[in-house]
Amino acid sequence: MKISHLKEKLIFTAAYGGILLIGWYFDLPCLFFSLLGIPCPGCGMSRAWFAVCRLDIVAAFSFHPMFWSIPLLYLYFLSDNGIFHRKIPDRLLLIGIALGFAAWWCYRLISLVF
Repeated sequence: MKISHLKEKLIFTAAYGGILLIGWYFDLPCLFFSLLGIPCPGCGMSRAWFAVCRLDIVAAFSFHPMFWSIPLLYLYFLSDNGIFHRKIPDRLLLIGIALGFAAWWCYRLISLVF
């Protein structure tokens, strides 16, 4: 990975983090939930990571069981060749994470109905 390419990714990370901090500071609601009235696939992720910061892993899993995937997705974003540097394991990781998010979102939507 070129240094300039890494710098671009780190600048993007800082900008995205700044946007998240502004949203957290001003307690902005989730736009997905505000517009559609249903939780988004990531709803609970912030609470899960705040629980991780308090070392309360059980609470983190109860807020959003896919919280552990964020560091893996960030590593995938930073690396140009993928985490494993092999196409099939990298694709399987991304598919597994996507299926985990989809399963949790379906569970949340079904629990709203029943």
